[in-house]
Formats: sequence, structure tokens, C-alpha cells
Amino acid sequence: MEDLLVQICNAARKAGRIIYSSHNAAVHSKEGHFNYVTDADFKVQEYLKKELLSVLPSASFCAEEQENAALSDSYVFVVDPIDGTINFMRNRKCSVVSIALLEHKQPVLGVIYNPFTDEMYTAEKGNGSFCNGKRIHVSSVEIDNAIVSVGTSPYNAELSVKGMEIASKFLRSAGDLRRTGSAAQDLCDIASGRSDIYYELQLSPWDVAAGSLIVQEAGGVFISIGHDKPYFETVCGVLACNQVCRESAVRIMGL
Repeated sequence: MEDLLVQICNAARKAGRIIYSSHNAAVHSKEGHFNYVTDADFKVQEYLKKELLSVLPSASFCAEEQENAALSDSYVFVVDPIDGTINFMRNRKCSVVSIALLEHKQPVLGVIYNPFTDEMYTAEKGNGSFCNGKRIHVSSVEIDNAIVSVGTSPYNAELSVKGMEIASKFLRSAGDLRRTGSAAQDLCDIASGRSDIYYELQLSPWDVAAGSLIVQEAGGVFISIGHDKPYFETVCGVLACNQVCRESAVRIMGL
């Protein structure tokens, strides 16, 4: 799949250029608290749909800004055109393109591109994870010095409260907390050893499909939370961490 991965990376990089150059894109409200989409999201998604399906015509396409059919066992691209839309709206320079290719409802290729840092994270099942072609690994930092990346689930008031209660527990056991506003970037930070633990209690498949593979191929742990279906068919929570922190993180989260 090496040639396919290269083509997906090329598409992600071109999508990143659209993001980088889309200043003052129109903003539209979505259902839920503090939930928005911009014209740039739609523009990137349409570009990726056309480009990715031309690369692999037999695949189907699942993405955030459209109605999606149930996943099949054949190839499916799962795409978040801009993960970190609020960051993009506020020029915080922490928004990424996330592309996963699923087979039998599990990721076999993952690509996440940050156009603001020009970092291309990639993974192929069984072949490791890389950033700009250099192999990456999770950290070996233990819980008492761990950096914990927190997702706040702002669209769900009940889970937001629960998530902050968990954050308080981590703050008493770990080193410190961080919040980026992009689940995909948080997973890349775990994979590259910049952070040691990441959790969020409500995410969609396009938020984490690529990042889950990148974390696991970098030697990390990825656990889905609170569902009775295969993860990439439903909305649920996630925990990602290095191997050293797994036991403590699972205990703190009550899993």
C-alpha cells in the first residue's frame, strides 16, 4: 500500500493548502453547544472526496460534514476535513486534516497533516508510525510526570462535567494537563511522545480513525469507551496513552 499512502499524503497536503489559504471563511452553526462548521470545511471535504475516490475508486467515503451510510467491510475513507474548526476560526494554528482508510471496519492506513507546522503523520498497519518520514514512538514517561491531554466534550453538558472530574483526578496523580482543541492532533502528540495520556468522552469516528492507528503503530495504547459496537461505527469516548501509564490511566478513568 506504499503507493496508495503516498497518494493520500499528497491529497492531505493539498487539502492543507486550502485550509492555510482560506482566511475569513464563512461560519455556520451546527447542532449542539459551541459547534460550528465553515465554508473551508466543506471545500476541503469536497476536494478530498473527489481526490481520494479517484485514487481508490472501489472505496466509499465517510466524512464529518455529510450524511453517512453504515460502514461496509470493503474499503472506506473516513475523513475529518478540518479537525479543530474552532481553532481554525480563531487563527490558533492547531487544525489538521485527518484521513483513515478502513478495511473490515478497521484502519489500515492513517494520515494526519497539520498545515501550520507542516507535519505529516502517517501509519500503515503493521509497519510503524512516522512524522515527515521519521519513525516515531510513544514516550516511556510514568504517571507522576505525565502530560495529560484533555478533551472537554463541549457538545454534551453531562459528559463535560464528568470529563472535568476526571481531569481533576489526573491533575492529582500526573504532572499537568493540556488542551489543544483537536483530537487528531492530541493523538499525534501521544504517538510522538509529546504527551503521555489523552482522553475524551465523546468523539466521532472521523475524529480518531487515523489517529488510533498512528498511536498503536507507535507502540501506544488506544481504548474505546462506552459502546457496544465496533468503535468506528459509533460515537464514544477514547483513552490513548503510552504503555507505562496504561494501568494508572485506566484506574483513574474507572474503566
